[in-house]
Amino acid sequence: MWRQSEILLKDRSRGFHIVTSEIQAALNSMFADGQPSVGLCHLFLHHTSASLAINENADPDVRGDLERHFSVLAPENAPHYRHTLEGPDDMPAHIKSVLIGPELTVPLRKGKLVLGTWQGIYLCEHRDHGGRRTLTITVQGE
Repeated sequence: MWRQSEILLKDRSRGFHIVTSEIQAALNSMFADGQPSVGLCHLFLHHTSASLAINENADPDVRGDLERHFSVLAPENAPHYRHTLEGPDDMPAHIKSVLIGPELTVPLRKGKLVLGTWQGIYLCEHRDHGGRRTLTITVQGE
């Protein structure tokens, strides 16, 4: 059995944001007529200046530390950037997106995401004002 849905994540400022509940809510809607007992959930973000990751869901300091580290790793206004027409946060956002990536695959059990106790799914927003982000959710299961 295959199912697919597209959702819009709400606007978020630059940073690492937990979106696990938004994704689980979309999965619940996809399987209102019966959930798979086992499967895989593939998540694909349709953007080049944001990414997806799985990491710590309990201590918000982790998300802040990640943002600060990536801002050092790919700073704004680096003199070697040529792609600057969309603002000083755009090229660093592309670099961060390449490093983290636009997709994840997460196991499903009884229609629920199977994550570790301290794991959450992050939308990594690399622009100051990225806007709503489109996410395709594809599920294979039985």
